[in-house]
Amino acid sequence: MKILITGANGQLGKCIKDVSIHYPAHNYLFLSRKDLDITNKEGIQVLFDKEEFDFCINAAAYTHVEKAESNQEKAFLVNKEGARNIAEQCKNNNTTMIQISTDYVFDGEKGAPYTEKDLTNPINVYGASKLEGEKMVQEYCKKYYIIRTSWLYSQYGHNFFNTILRIAKDKKSLTVTSEQTGTPTNANDLAEAILFFINSDSTKYGIYNFSNQGKATWYDFAKEILTQTGQLTKTNLVKTDYYRTFAKRPAFSVLDGKKYFSRFSDQSIEWQKSLKKVIKLKINN
Repeated sequence: MKILITGANGQLGKCIKDVSIHYPAHNYLFLSRKDLDITNKEGIQVLFDKEEFDFCINAAAYTHVEKAESNQEKAFLVNKEGARNIAEQCKNNNTTMIQISTDYVFDGEKGAPYTEKDLTNPINVYGASKLEGEKMVQEYCKKYYIIRTSWLYSQYGHNFFNTILRIAKDKKSLTVTSEQTGTPTNANDLAEAILFFINSDSTKYGIYNFSNQGKATWYDFAKEILTQTGQLTKTNLVKTDYYRTFAKRPAFSVLDGKKYFSRFSDQSIEWQKSLKKVIKLKINN
């Protein structure tokens, strides 16, 4: 099979590239934003006219939650219109599309893990733009998987995990909120899950939740990072129940992943255990 991966220089794109070596039978084309701007409709059409893809993993996205509030046009251009551009060509070329989405399509008021059937109600621009991207995929494609994930991190790029390590290295004190609850998810595990979809020969298309197992606040996550790396002290981590941000965040956005794990894999991994894997990868890099 031939597989296109957009957003190849993002953390998920890099993790997919790492994982792809375990599936050498496939032909992969990894394209960064510089190689393929998904907001360029004509450029995408030229690519699909030139190449035949069995799958397209759209890992390209505008992911800066705070900046999206003041840069709404850009967020919707990438997350909605970009997804539509890809979806349209996938439809025209009989390509199965895999779209990455987010727990932020929910408002966080349910107080229990969200299933794929729960009503969406994003409370920030990022979540709203990603939800519109989902709608574009559903409108244009018959063969698609929309994968909602949460609190993604890895050894690559700018994310909460790497930020905590950087600040701890600088011997600075951290103040981290405990007012939001979700599930930290290792992007390497998500990459594995995506390739499970591709290699399953399944036609059970639709929306799926995927995250690591368990739940945590951002404070819990920071504490576990510092504990597992041996950097937690009595003074370098402070909990707060209020941390001012420009964008609203759902208070509880844990995802129920039973649908994915019942159909594709029974290897659910607790987030604390998966964190150990990322720390090891970070050290080895």
